[in-house]
Amino acid sequence: MHSKVCDADVVEFPVRVPRQSLVQTGEYDELRQSVKLAGLLEKQPRYYAIKIVLTWIMLAIGCAILALPLRHELYLLDAVYLAFVSAQIGFLGHDAAHGQIFRRGWTTTLFSLIHGNLLLGLSYGWWTHKHNQHHMNPNCLDSDPDLDIPTLAFTEKQALNKTGLLRFLAKYQAYFFVPFLFLTLLGQKAQSVQAISQGKVRHPRVEALFLVIHAALYLGFIFFLLGAVRGSLFIALHQGLFGFYMGSTFAPNHKGMMTLESGAQTDFLYRQVLTARNVAPNVIVDFWYGGLNYQIEHHLFPNMPRNQFRKAREVVRAFCRNHAIPYKETTVMQSYREILLHLHNVSAVLKRAPRVHEQGPSLDRERQIV
Repeated sequence: MHSKVCDADVVEFPVRVPRQSLVQTGEYDELRQSVKLAGLLEKQPRYYAIKIVLTWIMLAIGCAILALPLRHELYLLDAVYLAFVSAQIGFLGHDAAHGQIFRRGWTTTLFSLIHGNLLLGLSYGWWTHKHNQHHMNPNCLDSDPDLDIPTLAFTEKQALNKTGLLRFLAKYQAYFFVPFLFLTLLGQKAQSVQAISQGKVRHPRVEALFLVIHAALYLGFIFFLLGAVRGSLFIALHQGLFGFYMGSTFAPNHKGMMTLESGAQTDFLYRQVLTARNVAPNVIVDFWYGGLNYQIEHHLFPNMPRNQFRKAREVVRAFCRNHAIPYKETTVMQSYREILLHLHNVSAVLKRAPRVHEQGPSLDRERQIV
């Protein structure tokens, strides 16, 4: 029995795939049972307690450095360091929103508000709603918000439908992709404010209050210690690198992988595995990507604690091999090569298509399930 890939339903907080969407041929239930019996879905309070404490210590160190009488360039090095720390905070917020850390809903909400709205200036409610849709519809055209990026085209149809400046950017998107990553955070913060102002989050007043406190503390602390000029440079570098870091860890997950047509039919297991890409693990990669390099395992088991992904990978790989399901895993550099090549191939249609075909039929030749 197959489930519909694209739907408009949005699940409740925290992020988890609704049970009714797990209608499948029985293979996923078999895999989930194996993972569950191995104890890989059990909460890991000790692991996350250590992770949270260490992250807060790193944040405290970065803030303390700003209060020291250092040379100008050393402040900028601290901005680089704090961009890294901010990403670690973001990874914790991501894990909490998926229910990987806590069992109780209010604890998850409070933790996510602190690590999202208060510390990063990003709306927890907006991100959770967006991430819900992505998990239910990975790489699904018209339903996955991660494919709805105005400056990029992931299929030839998307490229042909763009006009004006957006068409020009899509035409050379393989070259613009890396610079665009530095603007990741700017776009997310704008969407956060928009979602809260339009009442699209569950607790708009609370979220707005946390964002205001974040802005007051962040801007006040930096400008008070560094002044207007140095403070502005610090903020630009910190925000740009933070966005670049986060964008670079998200991109390998699905970009350049199979896309699904709106209304396509496939079961949950195949939908999650075929649209995702793993980055081959080691100690450094696991830490740098916050566990998101195990994207296949994460999509199959969204509430699995991060430190269990490595063990789950062995179970999932063996299962996919035994059931002849393609399992994509590659190196860090190869993943980015595949992304850039995909963007280049998609944009090629704009280099050969006459302007009169701007709104014409799709010439998309990408791998799609129809």
